[in-house]
Amino acid sequence: MILRFLNIQGIAGIAVSLALAILLLVQKGDTSHWRKQSSQFEQLYRQDQAAFAGTVATYRAAADAARAADQVNAERVAADQRAVNERTSNEFETRLAAARAAAQRLRGQTASAAADPGSGGAASLPSLSAAAGAAARSSGEGQLSPADALTATEQAIQLDELIKWVRAQAAVSPSPPAPKRSD
Repeated sequence: MILRFLNIQGIAGIAVSLALAILLLVQKGDTSHWRKQSSQFEQLYRQDQAAFAGTVATYRAAADAARAADQVNAERVAADQRAVNERTSNEFETRLAAARAAAQRLRGQTASAAADPGSGGAASLPSLSAAAGAAARSSGEGQLSPADALTATEQAIQLDELIKWVRAQAAVSPSPPAPKRSD
């Protein structure tokens, strides 16, 4: 019986069957190898995705912390600038009021001196002669009028306070203060 199958076609069938069996075994081994490799690649992929998600979360947290620090710093700078504005405005108003009060006192003294020319000095001193009074009046001809002098004084005070304000605003640092070291 076996001889009947041992003809050329039988031998070829057996050889093909053996070759297919060997190929099947090789394919099973190859499939097992690639399944194992696939699970390793899947693990690497999941680890990479987890690391990426952790990195994204870290950067988002750092960005949120930076935004919060920027907001705190912006509020600090705005508060410092408001304090400079308020202090400068108060100093300006105080100096302006003092200059106006001094001008008012001078006007009052000038008016009382013009009404009673002899009352300005002591009783034992003689008053100026008419010629000397005329010379004193002529020496004041190049001066500003009291109203113009007050305006000039107010503008000088305004410029002085503006210079102080600019310097104080420039001194406000937009950078956050450096953290203190604990040594």
